[in-house]
Amino acid sequence: MDDAFEPVDPAADGHGLPSEPAPPIESRFLFVDVAALRAKQLRRGARPRVGTDEGPLPHKAERLAMEEVRRGLVYYAVTAPKPQPEESGA
Repeated sequence: MDDAFEPVDPAADGHGLPSEPAPPIESRFLFVDVAALRAKQLRRGARPRVGTDEGPLPHKAERLAMEEVRRGLVYYAVTAPKPQPEESGA
């Protein structure tokens, strides 16, 4: 998996969770990548961001991560691609 983006933890900078959700992800591939990284965080012990008062939580980390991403609870940053070195010669 390419590390071109990384889920951002808004609570890490001391400000807590922002009041508005993250913008919806329109790319299926970006959605899957963000959810996969969030599932990895959940498997390593991160706390779910979905409240239990909204119904039963999925048992699998992957399903829970996809639900968090769908609701806009996972914040991410897309980094600019690295410029490719130009080939000289020929």
